[in-house]
Amino acid sequence: MEVRKAERAAAALAEARALTFEAAAQAYFNAHERGWKNRKHRAQFLSTLKTYAYPKIGKLSVAAIDTGLVLKVIEPIWHDKTETANRVRGRVEAVLDWATVRGYRVGDNPARWRGHLSEALPAREKIQKTVHHAALAYDELPEFMMALSQRDGVAARALEFTILTAARTGEVVGATWDEINLEEKSWIVPAGRIKGGREHRVPLSERALKILHALPTEKDNPFVFIGPRRGGLSNMAMAAVVQRMGRDDITVHGFRSTFRDWCAERTNYPNHIVEMALAHVVGDKVEAAYRRGDLFAKRIKLMADWARFATTKPATESGDKVVPMHRFPA
Repeated sequence: MEVRKAERAAAALAEARALTFEAAAQAYFNAHERGWKNRKHRAQFLSTLKTYAYPKIGKLSVAAIDTGLVLKVIEPIWHDKTETANRVRGRVEAVLDWATVRGYRVGDNPARWRGHLSEALPAREKIQKTVHHAALAYDELPEFMMALSQRDGVAARALEFTILTAARTGEVVGATWDEINLEEKSWIVPAGRIKGGREHRVPLSERALKILHALPTEKDNPFVFIGPRRGGLSNMAMAAVVQRMGRDDITVHGFRSTFRDWCAERTNYPNHIVEMALAHVVGDKVEAAYRRGDLFAKRIKLMADWARFATTKPATESGDKVVPMHRFPA
């Protein structure tokens, strides 16, 4: 009787541990999704696993997954899609850690990088080229802004606003009217919508305010920049404007680099003020000491100077004829 009891207990334990990787991933996602502030991260977590991990290990028990199986998932894409492969590896590691804590598997995590997979695969920095967002040269910006101001549509105004505030695409397309204070001429991006996870107050120049005042609004629609489907704009709406202007050589995000270059080469603003304007997280302890406040008063002047530079008519040859630098389709 004791032997039978032990056998039944062992069988029950084995059945309990026979949780598939796919089921474990879903359980991990369900447990953590509310804690993830980044909507893009939430959406990509399961989608990347469905694309790359489930076909290889999705139906297997988490207890059976070893280093060889993990390598079957990530090695085929490690060289060509290095960043994606590393994210998949990290997500597999997180799911297997969850399974270990829950008692569905034992032993070391086969998806761990340091001291494990690092011995089987080349480091990312050795095979992955750093890709910078293509940026417009700052001396070309006034002409670009003139052409942009002549274009109709909410996406065009959103792009103007993005450039004038040196903001990220996601911050602008997700902006809601309760974040805007027209009287104080400020826009407060909440911590949950910003990359650094810290509330960011943005000074609004006169041109930025003029854009906001002219925008169409809809009852019960909280978004500042309303898309064609009555929600917010899509992340690609401003990029489409840039493409229609014939500038496939630059990106929306690259205008932050344009702003950074202009600050460094054409102004005397200290670096910590510029970094604050870009809502960058500073790792240097000395520089971080300057950032206990948000330097808002100083940034008001910085953003006003930036708007003045960006919207000032480019140099002319004779009369009002603008010196041609690029041709922008109508």
